[in-house]
Amino acid sequence: MVGSGVERQVWLAERRAALVVGYDAGAAAYADDEYLWEVQREWVARVMRLIGPGATVLDAPCGTGKYFPVLAAAGVRVAGVDQSAGMLARARERGIAFCLERVSLQELSYVGRFDAVLTIDAMEHIPPEDWPSVLANLGRAARPHGLVYLTVHELPEHHLGQAFASLSGRGLPAVWGELAEPDTPGYHYCPGRDRAVDWFRQQGLAIVSEGVRRENGWGYRHFLLRTSPAAPRS
Repeated sequence: MVGSGVERQVWLAERRAALVVGYDAGAAAYADDEYLWEVQREWVARVMRLIGPGATVLDAPCGTGKYFPVLAAAGVRVAGVDQSAGMLARARERGIAFCLERVSLQELSYVGRFDAVLTIDAMEHIPPEDWPSVLANLGRAARPHGLVYLTVHELPEHHLGQAFASLSGRGLPAVWGELAEPDTPGYHYCPGRDRAVDWFRQQGLAIVSEGVRRENGWGYRHFLLRTSPAAPRS
């Protein structure tokens, strides 16, 4: 049984804080190539071809800045944000981004500054309550008719069912699609394609193209979105 709204918000705040602490603690030894990311890199390259050299790109969150060299090679100007100070320190060492800020996707406040926004392997850390506002922030950061590339983590239904049963069985105020192991600081949420697409529509983000890549039953769905041609709202 899901607890009260207050209990859930407290639980989510604790998971989010623990996640940041975990990234800060592991930033120095964080390995950019822990898993294969060639597909993400191919999508990034596609975005770069669409916007062309001289464009301005926001990598949000940027982590250690592992995509910065790809962006710089494409001749674009790069800005990055991340809620982990440790990860930002690693990104700053690359000497590529013209601007790096410590801010979460929930607090992102740019308005119409970027030709493209990249949110890669990150939306799984966003709880369902925050998805609409985060998508609004990402879309608002892009210029009118700009691009947003993001990935959505996917897991088999039986895996999500097991996770939900485990969390609920421990009396935690979880909802379907969430994963949060008690002995780790992590938090993941997998909304499924239909719900993600519905949120895109609500925020005026049109799907330009879409793809999916799975490995051993789990994977990422890739979305290239275009913002409304209307001026973004502050």
